[in-house]
Amino acid sequence: MASCDDSFDIIVAGAGPVGLSFAASLAKSDLKVAVVEQQALESLAKPPFDGREIALTFASISILRELGAWDAISAGHKSPVQGARVLNGSSPFALCFDSPRGSAEPLGFLVPNCRIRDALFKIIRSQHRVQLLCGRSVVGVSNSRKGAVVKLSDGTRLAARLFVAADSRLSRARDLLGIAADINRLGSSMVICRVRHERAHHQLAIEWFDHHQTIAILPLMEGESSLLLTLRANEANRLLALDDDLFLIELTDRCRGRLGKMTLASKRHIYPLVTTWAHSFWAPSAALVGDAAVGMHPVTAHGFNIGLGGQKRLAHGILTAIRNGHDIADPDMLRRYESHLRLRAAPLYHATNILVGIYSNEHRAARFARHVGLRLGGYLPFVRHGIANMLGR
Repeated sequence: MASCDDSFDIIVAGAGPVGLSFAASLAKSDLKVAVVEQQALESLAKPPFDGREIALTFASISILRELGAWDAISAGHKSPVQGARVLNGSSPFALCFDSPRGSAEPLGFLVPNCRIRDALFKIIRSQHRVQLLCGRSVVGVSNSRKGAVVKLSDGTRLAARLFVAADSRLSRARDLLGIAADINRLGSSMVICRVRHERAHHQLAIEWFDHHQTIAILPLMEGESSLLLTLRANEANRLLALDDDLFLIELTDRCRGRLGKMTLASKRHIYPLVTTWAHSFWAPSAALVGDAAVGMHPVTAHGFNIGLGGQKRLAHGILTAIRNGHDIADPDMLRRYESHLRLRAAPLYHATNILVGIYSNEHRAARFARHVGLRLGGYLPFVRHGIANMLGR
C-alpha cells in the first residue's frame, strides 16, 4: 500500500443517489472518504432530468431529512401520493391502497431523481472530509483482510481500509471483487415521459397490468403525470422513434383515454429492464450497496428505498465500530449488514419477480388467475396490509 498515490479510510465507487447518501451518512465522523465517479463534475453538479420519479416512503424521507437533503428539495418537486390502484387488463376490479382512515398523511411522495441527486451532491460538496474523484472509473481492485487497493482509469492507485461498490446493478466494481450475481435481462424496456392531461388524477398512482404492456401513471402536480410504459424492447424502441404527434396518439390509445387529451411535458426516455441479486453483499474489506447489491424491478418503485435503508445500515455499523474501537471493515459487522439487508430486501425482491411473472403471462389460465386474485385481494384485508407493510409504509 505504500506505493499508492493516496490513502483513504473508505473509497466509494459510484456517485449515484445511494453512493452519495452513504458518503453523507459518514459526514459526522472524521473518516477520510473518496467517491469515484466516471461522470464529469459538471454533470454531477447539474444533473439533467432523466424522466425517473422516485417514490419515497416515510422511512426514506426520514433518512433524507437526517442527511439534510429532504429540506433542500423545494416543495414544488414533492408530489404526494394519496393512494394507489392495481389494475388488470379491462377488469373493473382494482386492488386499492389508501392511507389509514382518519389519516391526513399521504402514502408517500414522488420526487424527481435529478432533484435528489442535486440535493445530495450539494451536501457532499460541503463536506471537507469527502473527496470527489470525477471523470474516472475503477478498473482494478485488490482486497484482503488488510485493506483494499483500487486502481483508477487514469492509472492512479488508491488505498483504503474499506471499499464500497455503489456503481449500478451492472456493477463493474462487483465483478472486480469477484462477487457473482444473478442478472436477469428481461428483454423489455420502459419508456418514460411526463404528460399534461385534461382529466384529474386525484393524486392516485396507477399500476395497470394490461395485455402485452404495463402502464404506470404517477401523479405529479395538478393536471400532470409521469407515464411509464413497459413493452418488449423492440416495441419500446419503435414507440420512441415516433414523432411527438404519432407518439401521443398511440399513447392515448394504449391508455384507453384514461387521462383524456394529453400533451408532452418532457422529453421521452427509455431504460432497458434488468434485475440483479448479488450472491454476497460483502467481501474482505469491501461491501456492496444500492443496485450493486440488489437491483429491483421498478414495478414496485421501491429499489431506491431498499438501497437508501441499506446504506444507512452499513454507515451505522461503521460508525458503531469506530465508537467501540473496532475495525471499520470488521467481518462480523459486514456479515450483520448483509443479514439485515437480505432479510429486508429478499421478500420484496422475490415477490416482485413473481408478481411480474404472473402479470406478464398472457396464457388464458394466467389471465383468469389474475382476475380472481385481484378480486380476492380486494376483499382480504391481510393481503392489502401485508403488501403495504412490505412496501415500508
